[in-house]
Amino acid sequence: MHPEYNFKSHYARIDGHRLHYIDEGQGPVIVAVHGNPTWSFYYRNVIKHLRNNFRVIALDHMGCGYSDKPQEYDYTLSRHIENLTKLLNSLDINKCSLMVHDWGGAIGMGFAVRNSEKIEKIVVLNTAAFRSQRIPFRIALCRWPIIGQFLVRGLNGFAWPATFMAVVKPINGLTKKYYLRPYDSWKNRIAVHGFVMDIPLEASHPSYGTLLEIEEGLGRIKERKIPLLVLWGGKDFCFTREFYQQWKSLFPDAEAHYFDNLGHYILEDGYETIRPHLNSFFNLNVS
Repeated sequence: MHPEYNFKSHYARIDGHRLHYIDEGQGPVIVAVHGNPTWSFYYRNVIKHLRNNFRVIALDHMGCGYSDKPQEYDYTLSRHIENLTKLLNSLDINKCSLMVHDWGGAIGMGFAVRNSEKIEKIVVLNTAAFRSQRIPFRIALCRWPIIGQFLVRGLNGFAWPATFMAVVKPINGLTKKYYLRPYDSWKNRIAVHGFVMDIPLEASHPSYGTLLEIEEGLGRIKERKIPLLVLWGGKDFCFTREFYQQWKSLFPDAEAHYFDNLGHYILEDGYETIRPHLNSFFNLNVS
């Protein structure tokens, strides 16, 4: 077991499949929503830090982490939002704050715009919840017919490169091992490839309408004056500064911090740097 990820596992049965989640601490609820190709492990330091004052819930999306990895499944944005909604409903969560990263932005904000009355605060970490045509060639390559699936599922050409391409500060061997642990075979990488294929670049894409709904619904978050904290790693080859500026444009009253020396996995590169901002945002008088 990783010394930083020694939490009790919980499982929810959703549509016949097991969805894994971490549920630590008591108090106001903070829901941490990961992206691709990470899992709840990404939030381990956040969980350990905040659980003394909050109830922190960090799920593994279906097909990710310790959740089931069904081979015949609709790995789409809409389905992931539905799963998050069903999980929180099963736990009787009526109020919560969100922390979102990567694909977790669209998924978490998808839940938020449909349930804005339940949302207290939102932390945004290198992500998007709006349309964009920006896609790095290295990710576009993973979407190519035949070769894309072979790269992602056969050669682990997405989760493995992320362990060094998504960070500025090299991560140690054990941490790298744990990031890759749930994605150790063709079968177990099905959702990793599913996320790549679900990027809706054109209007004909099955998830385009869902993303458009989220984008148009962001106004409800602004209208309700839900506090937003944007923490951004500037050395992110995927979610570049343009995405950060878009968040600031959409939410001009948000507290926003841009860190030139941190990468896409901002919690790996600079957790000690951003922790004071989390403390302030969540009104914690701790170091």
